[in-house]
Amino acid sequence: MLSESSYLTAIYVYTGAAFGLLICLAWWLGRHWRAGWVALVVLLAAALLLTPAYPKADVDTFAPALIVAGFQLFTEGYAAAEHALRPLAYMSALAVVIALLLWVTIFRRRGRAAQPQQVPPAAAED
Repeated sequence: MLSESSYLTAIYVYTGAAFGLLICLAWWLGRHWRAGWVALVVLLAAALLLTPAYPKADVDTFAPALIVAGFQLFTEGYAAAEHALRPLAYMSALAVVIALLLWVTIFRRRGRAAQPQQVPPAAAED
């Protein structure tokens, strides 16, 4: 069983690794994709990696909901994993809403200014 200090160390290491992965993902995707798509993917990844859940009903500690849902789903079925899938669904929906709000407000593509029409040189001489 984990002591309190080893539990906190494990949580700190997991969250630090998750944030490192999110930063690398944002940097790598930011070089190739538009900002709105990067925000959507990074926020969804953050929701999946950082959402906590209780492993069982009588446990006082948290674990990553994605891991809890995976183990419970494959070992005991959907009904046992529902307590971890519900927060994942809520946080994923919240990530999509935030990404859409960012897309509409901050990452919106501005309309291009009207370019003055160029007069062909042959028509200008007449």
